[in-house]
Amino acid sequence: MKKLGFALIALAVGFNVPFALLGARFDYPDILRHPAAEVLQAFAAAGPGLVLIWYAFALSAILMVPVAIALAFSGSDWQARPALSIGAAITGALAGLVQAIGLLRWVFAVPVLAQSYVDPATTEAQRAALELGFDVLNLWGGVAIGEHLGQILTCLWLALVAAQRWHSTNRLDRVGNGLAVLAIAGISVGLGEGLSVALGSPADLFSLFTILGYLAFSAWMVTLGLSLLRTPQQALRGLMA
Repeated sequence: MKKLGFALIALAVGFNVPFALLGARFDYPDILRHPAAEVLQAFAAAGPGLVLIWYAFALSAILMVPVAIALAFSGSDWQARPALSIGAAITGALAGLVQAIGLLRWVFAVPVLAQSYVDPATTEAQRAALELGFDVLNLWGGVAIGEHLGQILTCLWLALVAAQRWHSTNRLDRVGNGLAVLAIAGISVGLGEGLSVALGSPADLFSLFTILGYLAFSAWMVTLGLSLLRTPQQALRGLMA
């Protein structure tokens, strides 16, 4: 229990530290909606350090996979509701996996596009092709898979974990369930961002809800982690089937 508690807190930190660094060095997430030429030039100018930050961000998403599986089967009553536990394990693992896939495009694909774009030998026609390639990659790997699908799966995971702990008498679990509801609400509204991008409509308001939702998600992980750091005797008393 305690190891899982530390892992959840580490996961929250692992999400937010790279996020903050990307905001400071790369104007993330606002830059995601800027023209491809601007993004590619900014990426190339930032150097290898930026790639490593993206890699750390992707690793934090990958960490969701084992944490989600362990969390799904951490309760004393999971055998009484195996379908709920299995569903939580699958959705949490998939949420981490698809978000990692989306983030890893910045590690293995975008650097090639960016370096080719700023190469003095690259023609204007080639730059136009690189811009188109980046836009397609960003819309498919980023908006569709990493963001939209990842957000849907994250909401499902939050809902299933909250359902597992809904009858807990532990105060931290109750706070966590409230944060889960807030996170689901914010991220669900934020799903409109991807559709707005696809339809060519303004998406700033949806983006704000996404950020607020993931802040609540981070607070949920910390709260749940603190709950699991209690002694086993306290944890058994706190979980009610």
